[in-house]
Amino acid sequence: MWRNKKVVVTGAGGFIGSHLTDALVRAGADVTAMIRYTSSARLGNLEFLTDDVRGALRIAAGNIEDSDFTYRALEGQDVVLHLAALIAIPYSYEAPRSYVRTNVEGTLNVLEAARRGSIGRVVHTSTSEVYGTAMRVPIDETHPLQGQSPYSASKIGADKIAESYYRSFGTPVVTLRPFNTYGPRQSARAFIPTIISQAAARDEIRLGSLTPERDMTFVTDTVRGFMAAGAMEGIDGTTINLGTGETFTVGWFAARILALMGLDKPIVSEEARMRPEQSEVLKLVSDNGLARRTLDWTPQVDLDEGLRLMIDFVLANPGFYRTDRYVT
Repeated sequence: MWRNKKVVVTGAGGFIGSHLTDALVRAGADVTAMIRYTSSARLGNLEFLTDDVRGALRIAAGNIEDSDFTYRALEGQDVVLHLAALIAIPYSYEAPRSYVRTNVEGTLNVLEAARRGSIGRVVHTSTSEVYGTAMRVPIDETHPLQGQSPYSASKIGADKIAESYYRSFGTPVVTLRPFNTYGPRQSARAFIPTIISQAAARDEIRLGSLTPERDMTFVTDTVRGFMAAGAMEGIDGTTINLGTGETFTVGWFAARILALMGLDKPIVSEEARMRPEQSEVLKLVSDNGLARRTLDWTPQVDLDEGLRLMIDFVLANPGFYRTDRYVT
């Protein structure tokens, strides 16, 4: 399916985006990696790709909030995998308007470019955070949406814009809703690399609340879901969860990671790292039945295997992480 297909990955320099870009190039696609422009000309996590893969990319550096840039980058493409977003929840409390501009307006720009062009499929990235704390478990795609942070509210807005373009204009869009993804290249903004990097460098592990439950999917499994959604026929207009269907507390993950690293260190809950009480999402656990039926997708990477791979990456790249401050 992917050989010689013209594909754009927005947010290609990010954690999931860089893995997806890598997989698409190796599958034979003609890939344009859309990244945010900076004067340093750095490629983000695309720097981790091998020289041959990176050399096969067309790099489009700009801003997803710029509709002209977005239209030019998407013109003539077959598939758009749209991952560009602001995702840090703590920062969304500080700068909520920027989340609307990037996540809502940026998605609008992608969809409008797709509507004006002849793009065959847009895969829009949602998040399990749009569900808020589970009202029922497991969470299927019909679960109510709850904006418990400015971040999740902006993603709900983006999801609804995507839905409206399918319903109003027939734009061929599929919305993927990954539950928490982890793996190599993930920043210390996320709790698993935070635990590992602190365990390697500090005498204690400082986290926020230890009781929220999370459904964690290894990044290569999430990438397989994106590629299936980009290729599968007959699924336009659908929203599909990607998750394992298993959930564990943040505290459980911290204890498990310490055990895998052969360490015994105290785990401390730090007030500064906690979300406001009504903003905290207490439980996320996916119903992935629709992904199994429509995409033939199930997670393949065992949790301990994924955690070991993540531990190996963090230990091999200590300069990638700051443990002397709270990364929002």
